[in-house]
Amino acid sequence: MESTSELLKHHERLEYCRNRPQYRNGKELKAVKAYSVTNESKHLYIFGVPRVNLKNDLKKLLQKCGNIVHIENISDEITKSGAKLELFTDCFHVAFEKEESARKAKKFNDARNFMGGILHISYAFERESVEETRAKLNKRRMEVNFRLKINKKSEIEGETSEKKRENPFDEAENRKKLKK
Repeated sequence: MESTSELLKHHERLEYCRNRPQYRNGKELKAVKAYSVTNESKHLYIFGVPRVNLKNDLKKLLQKCGNIVHIENISDEITKSGAKLELFTDCFHVAFEKEESARKAKKFNDARNFMGGILHISYAFERESVEETRAKLNKRRMEVNFRLKINKKSEIEGETSEKKRENPFDEAENRKKLKK
C-alpha cells in the first residue's frame, strides 16, 4: 500500500509551462494540468497560508466565490502524514456548497499573494464521500445527456434549414428544365 505522503503527491505545485506556442500563451504563465470529472471536487486544500491565525481572513476571501460549508486547519494532519509544508505556513481544508464555487475559488486564488504568502490551491477529491462522488458523476452524466440532446436538435434544425435553402434552387432549376 502507498504511504500517505505518496498519496498527497498530486497536491505538489507544478512548474509553469514555458514551451507553449506563443499564440497559446495567456497573460500569465500557467502550469498545464487537465482535470477529469473525478479530479474536480467541492473540497480544496489551500497551501501557503501564513501561520498567523488567518482562518477568518481566508474565509472572507473565499466566500466571494460561493458558500463555504466547512473550513479547518489541517497542517498537523498533513505533517503527521509525512508531507512537507513550507516553513511558517498552514494548510487548510475548505469544503464549498457547490463544485462551481470551488472551481471559481481555485481559478481566481491559486498562485495569488495572500497576506505575504503565495497560495497554492488543489482539489481534495480524496475528502469526498462515496455519496458526493456518486452525485457528482450523476450530475455530469445528466449534463452530457442534455448537451447531446441540444446538439442533436441543432443538427436536425440545421438539416431542415439546409433543405429549405436547397429547395428554392431546385425549383428554379426545375423551371429552367421545363422552359427548355
